[in-house]
Amino acid sequence: MLKIGVLGTGHLGKIHLKCIKQATEAYELVGFYDPDPQVAAEVAATYSTRAFPDVQALIAAVDVVDIVTPTITHYTLAKQVIEAGKHLFIEKPITHQLAEAEELVALAKAKGVKIQVGHVERFNPALLALGEMQVNPMFIEAHRLAVFNPRGTDVSVVLDLMIHDLDIILSMVDSPVQEVHASGVAVVSDTVDIANARIAFANGCIANLTASRISMKQMRKVRFFQRDTYVSLDFLDKQAQVIRLFDQDDNLPTGGQQFELVTANGTKVLQMDMPAIEPVNAIMLELETFAHSIIHDLRPKVSGEDGYRALALAQQITTAIGQNMAQHQQQP
Repeated sequence: MLKIGVLGTGHLGKIHLKCIKQATEAYELVGFYDPDPQVAAEVAATYSTRAFPDVQALIAAVDVVDIVTPTITHYTLAKQVIEAGKHLFIEKPITHQLAEAEELVALAKAKGVKIQVGHVERFNPALLALGEMQVNPMFIEAHRLAVFNPRGTDVSVVLDLMIHDLDIILSMVDSPVQEVHASGVAVVSDTVDIANARIAFANGCIANLTASRISMKQMRKVRFFQRDTYVSLDFLDKQAQVIRLFDQDDNLPTGGQQFELVTANGTKVLQMDMPAIEPVNAIMLELETFAHSIIHDLRPKVSGEDGYRALALAQQITTAIGQNMAQHQQQP
């Protein structure tokens, strides 16, 4: 069992504390640190755990540190954790600046410690329902819409919301990013609140992503299109749908609904499956998975390198948005 401590007990930090206390086979919750004494006292009482007086004292007492603080603080805290030789779970995005993420990944490798980044959608039941299915998309459409919440507006919607889908897409498309086009606008905050990005990969795959935190409704959907297959994932309602196209004389798999489809190349068979969804606590699962990777010396499910790649692409999109906005401002 690994001794773990939490840095930050805001909304998400409290959820992490609760999950860690329930993950008794993986972790022993040693305590937490929060800079607000009143908050620390309340959290210590609510979760029956110790409030440490400072960051260094907590790091010294544990094997693993879970950082759930504002993004701008990630680098400074994470560097202290890694330099102390402790394993690190860190919420997404891994850092605010790409150079910071690069330094942390290199330092972790030198110190022989593991990093897992909290891209929690990798553990969403809708995605897990695909199991070992091979997804090789050539076109991807993603929509991640949220009602406005002041929490999280310290970063743009690209780093706050879109980065979830960037991480998922990068985990599925085994090809370098070739080109990025993006646009966005700040509506109610000082950072971009709605953004659209078109990403072209070297293998020909195109991904079109929209993220908004000023929507009237919630939506978290990704659709993958590939040769003879369509996959739709609803991360909000936790549903998955897989539609495959077969020739009539193919050896059709059992299960699912089948429909005939007349095409220019003859009659085909459409088979629609709704993979079984196993309900899971995604945050608890990602934390337990990290413990497993430490104990068995495995690559974390969402490694520091994965977090770096997602941040690098998010920064490309942010830069493209800035260039687009600058061009429009120069026009008469």
